[in-house]
Amino acid sequence: MLQNNGLGLGLASAPLVTNARTRSISAENPNGEKGQGGKDASNLGVARKGRPCITLKQGEVTTLAEIQGAGIIQHFWITVTDQTGKGHPQQYVLRDLVLRMFWDDEETPSVEVPLGDFFCNGFGVRTNVSSLPITVAPTGGMNCYIPMPFRKSAKITIENQHAVEIGGFFYTFNYSLVDELPENAAYFHAQWRREHVTEIGQDYTILDEVKGAGQYIGTYLAWAALERNWWGEGEIKFFMDGDEEWPTICGTGTEDYVGGAWCFANSKSNEPESYSTPYLGYKFYKETTEIDAWYGHNVPMHGMYRWHVLDPIRFESDLRVTIQQIGHDHAQLFERSDDISSVAYWYQMEPHTPFPQLLPTNKRWPR
Repeated sequence: MLQNNGLGLGLASAPLVTNARTRSISAENPNGEKGQGGKDASNLGVARKGRPCITLKQGEVTTLAEIQGAGIIQHFWITVTDQTGKGHPQQYVLRDLVLRMFWDDEETPSVEVPLGDFFCNGFGVRTNVSSLPITVAPTGGMNCYIPMPFRKSAKITIENQHAVEIGGFFYTFNYSLVDELPENAAYFHAQWRREHVTEIGQDYTILDEVKGAGQYIGTYLAWAALERNWWGEGEIKFFMDGDEEWPTICGTGTEDYVGGAWCFANSKSNEPESYSTPYLGYKFYKETTEIDAWYGHNVPMHGMYRWHVLDPIRFESDLRVTIQQIGHDHAQLFERSDDISSVAYWYQMEPHTPFPQLLPTNKRWPR
């Protein structure tokens, strides 16, 4: 029987029988134990869908998965009910639930992201996504296929910072236990940031203070265009391995970075046209229903992703990622200010630099 470290899986390896051990954690088997799933009772009797979900108490941290030994999380799925109480919109829920992941007994999380943003649903509106790393299926079935190796332990939690408790939280984590991992298997990280009003002429920081060797694998942007006219002339920049004033990688425009062109405009209607592909997408476009009191117009909201799976951004000692806010008024470029939220996804060797403090809930809510 072949040795297998749980990495490099795909159709080509599907026929290969290995000694990796498959396990799954859900509300029906919260510890992922062998032969211990589905034991709770419902009105239909014992082992008849007795505990398919859990309730998240207000203000509490719930451990969703805790695994000992070496392994790799290969897929997880989460969905949450709309029923959160009168006056508590769903879009607040997806920003009020905080997903965290800890590897090998570390004290500070390697992943700390509002639940919706992790799954490329940054404005709290349930949006279908058809990419390879992240898939969101109707209605609000959030799936992640990013491989997440660990050598000693894995711990995944969800914190309910919403105003009320949340019933109907469903989850499944599918993983393999393995004998060992390659020395160069790095740890998965994801970090969320937001600036409600970006500074004119100052590039927005997607990621900073990454120290050590690793690979950057993805970006999600939730961009509310506060000023009028085209908003996406800004270029993404990757400063790596000692870069200071000038980056090694500099893009050509925001829509270019996510694989689009010419303002995402449909050739017939001239309105933005959404798309979702395995590695890049512009999946969400919506204007606020009310006039913004400060800016005096409806604020368009744009959600887009770019996965560097086949073209990872490799770094040896450090990494910083930024993006400009530059517009075009049909005559010339201009510096602008917008409301930007982002998720950076990357692998690196531990230890990692602790993340900036997460914004409080009322500073995370969408416009």
